[in-house]
Amino acid sequence: MSDLLKRAETDAAAGAPPSRWAWLGRLWRLSTGRFGLIVVIVVVATAVIARFWTPFDPQQVDISSRWLPPGWPHVLGTDAAGRDILSLLMAGARTTILVAVGAGIVATIIGIALASLGALTARWVRESVAVFVDILIAFPVLIIAMMISAVWGGSLWVVIWAVGIGFGVNIARVTRPELRRVLHSDFVVAGRASGLTPAQNLIRHLLPNVAPVFIVQLSWGMAVAVLAEAGLSYLGFGAPVTEPSWGLLLAELQQFITVHPLSVVWPGLAITLTVLGLNLLGDGLREATDPTLTHARGAGRVARTHVPEVVA
Repeated sequence: MSDLLKRAETDAAAGAPPSRWAWLGRLWRLSTGRFGLIVVIVVVATAVIARFWTPFDPQQVDISSRWLPPGWPHVLGTDAAGRDILSLLMAGARTTILVAVGAGIVATIIGIALASLGALTARWVRESVAVFVDILIAFPVLIIAMMISAVWGGSLWVVIWAVGIGFGVNIARVTRPELRRVLHSDFVVAGRASGLTPAQNLIRHLLPNVAPVFIVQLSWGMAVAVLAEAGLSYLGFGAPVTEPSWGLLLAELQQFITVHPLSVVWPGLAITLTVLGLNLLGDGLREATDPTLTHARGAGRVARTHVPEVVA
């Protein structure tokens, strides 16, 4: 990380074009971006490790070890069935990452498709897409997920599709005006005049210039996916009881909150830190990748003029 920072500073001082990893150095210099990046890396690493190893079997019931306080070998204690809470949290991280990434992929596909249709097509198509998006936004994501769950049954795929569709629509609504604004820029017109097709212009010019807005919306969508999975699992509409989940664990432990309050803290803290990390990482990525901003060391951001390169 220090090498990336030094390389970015050297390039800036020499007036050379920044390297492709310069944004990572800018992200690391931002306190919010650094915190979010560390949290997300820890959660992802925990999910990967839990795929192969956990201190105990997350579903192993041991009545003789029920409600053990934090200590060794149960670092975070045990629950009413004698299961190791740390192992349950590690296994639940896999579910969290699956839902967040899955919902992010679905939201990206739907959001880019609707935004492109609403910005690059004929007027009657643009207006129809705008009305369609406004109708879908009227339905909260959790309500959509509960309606789908009532028909198809509760599962992680229901959560992924419900959150992906709900936030794909939000991404489209926010990204569409930005695409329309960039569409009339001189470099887009020049690219079209040089023979670029609408799809090539979209990929080379339009999407890179709306990426900061898109990244923030996507990070919020992934954070809401984590909350939605936990909330729906808590209500019985999300992960099945055989699948480790932070929401299910919270639902099981909350009835003992007056007797064993510390046990409820761990899943709640995991959910809170993950959502906070995703939100702060999105804000940091926006500042680090926004081409209209420069970042001084330890200082605020200063606006500058940016002229994107025309690709023939």
